[in-house]
Amino acid sequence: MRFRVIGPAERERFNHFTAWGPQGSFLQSWEWGELKAATGWQPLRAVVEEGNEIKAAISILVRRLPLPGARKSIFYAPKGPIADLGDRDVLRVLVAGVRDLASRHGAILLKIDPDIEAGEQRATNNLSSFGFRPVETGDGFEGVQPRFVFRLPIADRSLDELMEAFHSKTRYNIRYAFRKGVTIRTGDRQDLPAFYQVLQETAARDDFLVRDISYYERLWDELVEAGIARVFLAEWEGKLLAGAISMKYGPTVWYVYGASSNEHRNLMPAYAVQWEMIKWAKESGCSVYDFRGVSGDLNPGNPLYGLYRFKRGFNPILTEYIGEFDLVFSPVYYWLWTTALPFYKRVKVRLRGS
Repeated sequence: MRFRVIGPAERERFNHFTAWGPQGSFLQSWEWGELKAATGWQPLRAVVEEGNEIKAAISILVRRLPLPGARKSIFYAPKGPIADLGDRDVLRVLVAGVRDLASRHGAILLKIDPDIEAGEQRATNNLSSFGFRPVETGDGFEGVQPRFVFRLPIADRSLDELMEAFHSKTRYNIRYAFRKGVTIRTGDRQDLPAFYQVLQETAARDDFLVRDISYYERLWDELVEAGIARVFLAEWEGKLLAGAISMKYGPTVWYVYGASSNEHRNLMPAYAVQWEMIKWAKESGCSVYDFRGVSGDLNPGNPLYGLYRFKRGFNPILTEYIGEFDLVFSPVYYWLWTTALPFYKRVKVRLRGS
């Protein structure tokens, strides 16, 4: 087996493996790397091959660190690598290749967070044996990617059977939205400003940050045009009430970005949008609809409990992943990155407030 960095000529081959390989994810797609390139990351793509067969693939995002006089960077492979992490031979070649890349780019660590379910001891044991160390991120959204997600199996059930499995209140809300005249359509690029405005309303209401609209324009150019992403819009009497962006990659559709207006929330447009995205996943022949992140803290007093309750109504399966693992290449700089720098930032904030 050999490790090899690849170029754009092999995009289609790379995407086929990262979509249909073990625990494939749109976050490992070529197009996602191109999107992140617009936000300061440099994407690197590599494969492990045995003959002409890809055994592993990894899309690494590289970011230079703002350290004066030091050419240092971090490596991050979102939801990667795409590989059978129980195969030690593949993992050995992959790690050796990444280490070589790290030395050339001055990387102090590789962070991974593969879609391996918690309890998969063989994979976690192999990662540990090759130097990966688990990172504690808590039960909320403290990590780079959510560790707890809701996944809805859809392969062996009809749409009627899926609907009947929803909680009664969720079924009622979906039907109520359509009965009151809410309509769902697929958005065009010209709809992005309106979607973005509703997204900003959502961010202000729920207290989270959103990127500039140029990010979503680039997302359209890279992922919608490639047939991976789709924008769904819920309207009522000509008004945009809610919207969402989902990703279809391999056997899965993921709900990625959601937005809802402060107006007419009683019409339940968010429920109607979810149903249309589930229908899209089913009609596309996918086997899973992924609602993405929820908090692992199921206390009703948790600020994220409302999100959990909304998604739970569709009767998905709560899944916990193994979380983040770091492969450290430079212990000193890793300590600075994980301990000294965060401590310095906390002290600086306190001093500003005193």
